[in-house]
Amino acid sequence: MFVQDINLNVDYEALGLKRPEKAPTFTGYILKNYDEYCKDRIRPAVIICPGGGYAYTSDREATPMATEFLAAGMCAFVLRYSCMPSKFPTALVELATAVKLVRQHAEEWHIDPNKIVIQGGSAGGHLAASLGVFWDQDVLRSRGFVDEMHKPNALVLAYPVITAAFRSQIISFQNLLGDDLSDEMLDFLSLENHVSKNTPPSFIWHTLEDGAVCPQNSMLFASALMEQGIPLELHIFPEGSHSLVNGNEIANVPERIRPKVRLWIPMVMDWIKKL
Repeated sequence: MFVQDINLNVDYEALGLKRPEKAPTFTGYILKNYDEYCKDRIRPAVIICPGGGYAYTSDREATPMATEFLAAGMCAFVLRYSCMPSKFPTALVELATAVKLVRQHAEEWHIDPNKIVIQGGSAGGHLAASLGVFWDQDVLRSRGFVDEMHKPNALVLAYPVITAAFRSQIISFQNLLGDDLSDEMLDFLSLENHVSKNTPPSFIWHTLEDGAVCPQNSMLFASALMEQGIPLELHIFPEGSHSLVNGNEIANVPERIRPKVRLWIPMVMDWIKKL
């Protein structure tokens, strides 16, 4: 494996966006192929969008998640996207750029260009799902994303923020929109309204006890996917608070260690490999 810091090279001014106060970072954890036994192997790639309410990107949802995908034989990337005071669609443009870069380097990094997956938790799940529904829409096409190089092949959403209908998570939308907290924009960024036949297959999980981002978010997105005939897998675990990440000692304090919730890890690895 080698670790590489990748420059996104986003031309914010040319795209009509304000340059963020803190530049995003994009880190690749790329598995090497060894001539003696796997020199021709190509692997899935997972781009991780940590949560944090669009106020910051969580450390617990970054490298600890990357290690899970690496252990399953996948390349992993962590995108520390721009948060407040940067506004929509800055982070979306950064994620689209990241997907495009991974696909452009797929041969060099021995990555399957047809298995580039976006994983996000909480607000990171909202960002991942945003690219899933907006990749072919004007918000990106008007900024030069006119082909399918930035299209994710699948989404993995962990306790995602999906809709503005529930006020308990309105802070994420306030951080994302700033002063433009209009009903029109809240409706636009309620992603269940934009699922189409071009939305990628999705693996979604949540906990029933999540008091920060209620599980109805996941169910709304899953229902919209079903209406469009998009393949999906949905798991609602009965116990556990918000932001359990991988449910083990690496990323969590003791009261958040949930072995049953951790079952999502082998399930999602199997799901990705079968894409």
